[in-house]
Formats: sequence, structure tokens, C-alpha cells
Amino acid sequence: DEKNSGTTSDGAADAAAGGSSPSVSLANGGALEVVAVATLAGHSDRVWCAAWEPHGRALATCSSDKTVRLWAPSAAAGGAWVTVAELDSVHSRTVRSVAWSPCGRLLATASFDGSTAVWVSEGGEWECAAVVEGHENEVKGCAWSPSGTLLATCGRDKSVWIWELQPGNDFECVAVLNGHTQDVKQVTWHPTEDVLLSVSYDNTIKVWSVGFEPSGLRRAVTCSDDRTIATWTATGMQGMELSAAAKFPCGHDRAVLSVSWGKCGLIAAAGADNSVRVYGAAGDAAAGWHEVGTVAAAHYDDVNCVAWHPTQHDLLASCSDDGSVKVWSVRARVADAHAEAHGGGRDTP
Repeated sequence: DEKNSGTTSDGAADAAAGGSSPSVSLANGGALEVVAVATLAGHSDRVWCAAWEPHGRALATCSSDKTVRLWAPSAAAGGAWVTVAELDSVHSRTVRSVAWSPCGRLLATASFDGSTAVWVSEGGEWECAAVVEGHENEVKGCAWSPSGTLLATCGRDKSVWIWELQPGNDFECVAVLNGHTQDVKQVTWHPTEDVLLSVSYDNTIKVWSVGFEPSGLRRAVTCSDDRTIATWTATGMQGMELSAAAKFPCGHDRAVLSVSWGKCGLIAAAGADNSVRVYGAAGDAAAGWHEVGTVAAAHYDDVNCVAWHPTQHDLLASCSDDGSVKVWSVRARVADAHAEAHGGGRDTP
């Protein structure tokens, strides 16, 4: 079942090593509110994946309607989010995954038709620059390396392919990795190193989704069909080994389908229970992660993907089987923020 896999959110390659100051604070006990700021309607079928342009200038989404849409706020529309481009007529089946190159000039789209297309913006217009084929059937995921020179794809044929970008936007396959025994569902690169992780139905580490923390601390977060979330520390030469740091049950009452670790220090999760949930660790993460914000009915159907904005650290995107895409603001509750400002709930000298 395709729903028993998650989606991935890569850490930003330009994040400062050692972490950045969170722009979303856990005020008075850690209560946050997750407020919808935009609902984006346009796809005619389930939306599988959402990915922010590296500088946050646009949001790319892909769907079973065989299209990819690019969204951005429009000054002409009074700041409302609009479709600024629709990429179609290349894929003949569901588009399952989208991934921006680190420079934001190229966009990769992986499809159940067995191909991965690479699109380029020329003079404000998007056109298909290349189509790479090699997988025997459905391609389930794609991801760019932090250098932008390598593109990884994975699929139902149990393999991971590595493609190298050549002059003229040509691609050459430089490796085929056949270590998995079942469908490979997602691939993700380390934010700063050419180290790739892949996750599969073969349950080799019982993980369906993985995304590195964007602080450069060599930590990753994963989610699972068993309704738990785990954080991992990458160790060893080039971070090739993962050791468990924490594992905690979450509020989802069905499978967790996607996780994203934001520069704000928070982890967002999406589930088959239609909800979006946010988790934080007060101070030392070893003390435990806990739910700090929840939208129980974020969508009318399964939420397939969540992704933190790369520069506006309080913004979060989600997409769903209901065909919609939503943008959320994650912030301290008004009452809590007021109490924090005036010393409420604390003893004062």
C-alpha cells in the first residue's frame, strides 16, 4: 500500500553548523497554535508532495492529476497565493515527488510512469530540460545532493539511481544501488555532505520517512507506520552510521506519513488521521519531545506531506489526498505570548 510510506524533507544546505536561534519559541509550557494562512486549490486529484524553493520564493506541489504546480503570493492579487506555473504534458501517470536543486534553478519531478523529469526556468517560463529513465517501473522519490551536481531517484524496482548533471542539462547515470529487497520509498541527502539515505518497504531500519535536521548537527528524524517518531544521530566516517537518539509515541491515531525538521527546532508531522502536529523539545532534546501544536482536522483526508519554509521559519506547508495544499503559521498562542511578555505564570523577584 502506497500509504504505508512517508515523505522526506531535506535539511537546508546553507544552515549554520551548530544550529540557529529558533524563531518560534516554546512559551509558558510549550503551547503553540497552528493557524491556516492560505488554502491553495487547483489540483484535481490527491496531492502527494510539497517542496519549498530553497529561498522560499515559491512552493512546488505534485499530484495524481499528472501535473506539478508552483505557488507564490501575488502582489497583484493582494498578497493571495496563486498558481504561477503549471508543469504538465510530460508525465503520463501520477507525479509522486518534487525536489528543487539547491540553487533553485532546476526542479525534478518523479512519476509513476517510470521517468524523472528535470525542469528549468528560462525567462520566467518553465520548460522540461531533460527526462531520465532507468527504473523498471514507478519512481517514488527524488532528491538533489547539496552540491546540486547529483540527483538521486528511487522506485518500486527496489533500486536507487544516482544521476550526475552534465553541461547542457544532460544527465549521466553514475551508480545504481541495489541494496534493498522491496520498494524504495524515499531518498534524502545529508544537508552538507554527499551522503545519501534511502528508506524501503523492506523495514531494514523500520523507517518510512527521513529528513535531516537543518542545523548541521548530523541528526535526522523519521516516522513510521507504528505511529512513532524517532530522532537519530549520524556517526562514523561521513555520518554513515545512525544511532537512535530518541523515540516517542505521537498523537496520530493512524500511520505517520511525513516528518519535517525545521530551522526553528520544531518537528512537524503529517498523518493518515488528517492531522498536522508539531513537536518541540524544551531545552535539552534528551529530556523528551512533546506535542506543542495540533490541527486535528487539518485536511479532509490523509495528509501526505509537511514541509517547513526555508527562510520564514514559522511557516509550514501541507498537502493531502483531499486535493488541497495549505500554508500554516506556527506561533505562540496570543494569551501565552502576552503572559510571557509580562512575566505571567512565573515568580518575580
